[in-house]
Amino acid sequence: MKNYLLLSAAALTILALGCVQPPDYPIEPVIEYVGLTKNTMLQGKTGEDETYITISFTDGDGDIGFFQEGSSMVETDLFLRDLRTDSEAAKFSIPFVPELGTTNGISGEITFRLLTTCCVFPEWVTDVQSPCDPSMQYPVDTLRYEIYIRDRAGHESNRIETEDIYLLCQ
Repeated sequence: MKNYLLLSAAALTILALGCVQPPDYPIEPVIEYVGLTKNTMLQGKTGEDETYITISFTDGDGDIGFFQEGSSMVETDLFLRDLRTDSEAAKFSIPFVPELGTTNGISGEITFRLLTTCCVFPEWVTDVQSPCDPSMQYPVDTLRYEIYIRDRAGHESNRIETEDIYLLCQ
């Protein structure tokens, strides 16, 4: 009787595990904005201030990240666009995620460090001589970033935006 119960429990466990469906994610990465550590920074040119941005992702074929430890092949696969100027602001390399099998849809979170930038002043501001100079006329600049990622097959994700980030221009 004891063996019968043990065998029945094992069979139910195998049956339950066999019924678990792998995630059904599209082969293109899908990202969502999670948040940032702080939304106010001092303007600057060389890293006087920073914040950390976190996004979540899913990818149906699990081919995220190019960089492999010890490899000379480094590709950028996370991109930020400064929406104030509609220009590329930063590029990052996501660490290599190995493909583990045929049904290896993956999900996770990526957190990256974003260094401060200079304020972008409207044309009417006259007390600024060069980028990152302080301005009493324009004490705060508001910026947002558009973010997307690209997997190893070249599929681009959807594009998301950060919340407002405030740069102190004084």
